[in-house]
Amino acid sequence: MSAKTILTLLFLASLGAVVILGLQALPHRANPDAATRDEILVATAALPPGTLLRAKDVAWQPVSGPLQSGQIARSGGVAGKVNSEPDQPAPSDVYGAALRTVVKAGDPIRRSAIAKPGDRDFLQIVLAPHARAIAIPVATGGASTGILYPGDRVDVILTQTFKNNPPLARRSVGETIVENLRVLAIDLSDAKPNAGGHSFGRTVTLEVTAEQAEQINVAVELGKLSLTLRNIGAAEGLAAVSTTAPAKATGVRPIWAGDVSPALDDAMPSGKIVAVEQRPVEIIRGGKAVAVKLR
Repeated sequence: MSAKTILTLLFLASLGAVVILGLQALPHRANPDAATRDEILVATAALPPGTLLRAKDVAWQPVSGPLQSGQIARSGGVAGKVNSEPDQPAPSDVYGAALRTVVKAGDPIRRSAIAKPGDRDFLQIVLAPHARAIAIPVATGGASTGILYPGDRVDVILTQTFKNNPPLARRSVGETIVENLRVLAIDLSDAKPNAGGHSFGRTVTLEVTAEQAEQINVAVELGKLSLTLRNIGAAEGLAAVSTTAPAKATGVRPIWAGDVSPALDDAMPSGKIVAVEQRPVEIIRGGKAVAVKLR
């Protein structure tokens, strides 16, 4: 056998070994256990119509069959392995959307079953019977900045500053005018996201009764409104919207500037009485003038 033939055979053998090693290094896509599985968004509990979806209401669930029309899906991980992003949240347009129909626990959340803020029928779906919706301007500073989401419950605080030179300790006052209102939507127009990626709008839409709407409209004319977040355990629905009684009846009193800063009392004028010289007063009696000094 010639040297040329031997070299050719060695080359072919080396090439075959390289091909075999390369094929072994490739993933076995034919293995069904290694196929990726899609995940769909489902309800974690039974949700009635009008529910404003929050993170606790939805979860991702793997599906083995083909996706159905309208399902909210994401690409899952390899079957039998943990997804690289198991806590990936639902799409941002899901949170704050209202359910049009009842969704049972474990059932998929379909796009046709939700109404987003801004949709024509959103408020009609989300409002409880006999309720009203009112959009109010809210101060962007303080405890209300960047912490509110649709579905939260809040109290409305009115802060007033009086003019005409009242005493410093009575110049400003804050009071809770309505309690336990449900947030329906937050206007994010012209709002800048904070460090956490959330934005706080300049107007907030609240669910109220007719009487509460009147109270809030008057409060807007009086001063600045801000919101404080309530405990998540507050009851859902319009039945929880009940506090419209005066502050004295509810035990909540107004907080004056002097209550917050006792130093304002020290900033008041000393209050010393300055003696004013009294001039005599002439009283005419029978044609005679008599000078009388008043004390």
